[in-house]
Parts: sequence; structure tokens; C-alpha cells
Amino acid sequence: MIQEKLHEEIHNYPTAKLSVEHVCKDFITNNGSVVRALDDVSLTINEGEFVCFVGPSGCGKSTLLNIIAGLEKPDSGMALIDGTPITGPGRDRMMMFQEHALFPWLDVIGNVMFGLKQKPNLNDKERLEVAKYYLYLVKMDRFAHANIHELSGGMRQRVALARSLAPNPKILLMDEPFSALDAMTRERLYGDIQDVWEKRRKTIIFVTHNVREAVCLGSRVILFSPHPGRVREKFTVNLPRPRNINNHDLADLSQEITSALKGYTAAESD
Repeated sequence: MIQEKLHEEIHNYPTAKLSVEHVCKDFITNNGSVVRALDDVSLTINEGEFVCFVGPSGCGKSTLLNIIAGLEKPDSGMALIDGTPITGPGRDRMMMFQEHALFPWLDVIGNVMFGLKQKPNLNDKERLEVAKYYLYLVKMDRFAHANIHELSGGMRQRVALARSLAPNPKILLMDEPFSALDAMTRERLYGDIQDVWEKRRKTIIFVTHNVREAVCLGSRVILFSPHPGRVREKFTVNLPRPRNINNHDLADLSQEITSALKGYTAAESD
């Protein structure tokens, strides 16, 4: 009975369709002026898509991700999951940030199991087995009982990824999770996240300002322009996987997106 439940928990991969409809969001600065972060943003992300948001700093990418996560509310418009409006955080979405945000007083497997506390249908033994599975998935099973301070930056992000995946959310939200890492570590993680996506087919929304990173990872790249953030173009990436960020076949599409981004940035600054 336990094995059947664990098999269902681990191998049933729920996913979801996300819709954003005419979302606007303003912020008030310290001097009282109003700054529009998002202006009439609409987009659809289908079940199992790996979509990357690309744009310069301040274009509202992270703001939109926070709205999808339910951490912020739009001033107008709405975001929906499978047709249901998002009104706050939910178990169907998990967020992964630039910082790993792991608990230093817990070991590796303790951190992953902590994320499983929101799964009341599992007992402690079952949570342990699920945690072991996800550590294996991100190649961290050998370090299950290591302390967090003993891990490198890339290893910590692998644990953070396992913790985000373990509750089996429908949508994984990733806000520049690799930006603070060195180039070689990032490249290894690019392979890891592609492998996880191929096996799980979660709906993933990945925020980055690195165009080549977006082309390497995403099945689609959505380009935002700055001040205020608007969806300007959508690019489909049909390159075979696994992709290496240094491959020449990424260069042409990356250059096309970069040129478009520079054009919109220049136009907004005029």
C-alpha cells in the first residue's frame, strides 16, 4: 500500500495551463510618484511548457512572476490557472529564487522533507522516500545528510530545486535561480534542469535577463520591453535537447532576440 501511494505521488506529474489577461501593476516610489511596472500584459502558457521571460532590469518580469505566485495582486486584469483566478499563494505553484533560502539548521534531506509538510496525505516514512527520490533526480542523493554550509553554491541550488519539486506542484516558478553562480556551475545546472523537465514535463516559468540562457532552456521565449513592462514578441525554440549554451545553433536565435531587445529598449528611452 505504501509503495503504491509513493509510486502515485512520485510518478503522477500534475501540470497546468496559465493565462494572464490584461494585467497592469503600478508601484509608488518613495517620493510619491507612480511607476507602472506592467502595462496590459496578456499571455498564455500551455501545460508542460518551459517558458522563459526575458527583458532588461526593471521590465516587470519578476513582478509578473510574483503575481502568478500569488505574492502580489495586479491593479487590473487577472492571472488564472486552468481557468481559476489566482487570489493568493497555493500548493499548485512553487517558487525558486536567486538565493537558495535553505534552512542552515537542517541537513540536505531535512530541507527537502520540510517542503513536504504541506502534503498531509504522506506520513514521515513516505516523506523520507519522496525526498530521497528528488535528491536522486537532481544528483544530490550522496549528500543527503550533509550540512548546508558544506555545499557549494551549485549544490545548494540543486537542493533548492529538489525542495521545490518534492511537493509535486503543477507549476514551477524560477526567478533567476542561477544568476549568482559561476559560469561552469550554471552550465551543469542547465543540463540538470533540462533533464528534470524532460522527465517531469512540469509547466516551468523561468525569469532571466540572459538571452542565451533563455534559448538554451526554454521551449518559448517571451520578450518584455522596459518602462513599463509589455510583452513585445514571442519566440518558439525548436532546437533539439539536451542543449548546450555554447553550441553554435543557439547563436542565431539568441542574436535575433538580443537585437529585438536592443531595439525596444532604445525605442523606450527616446
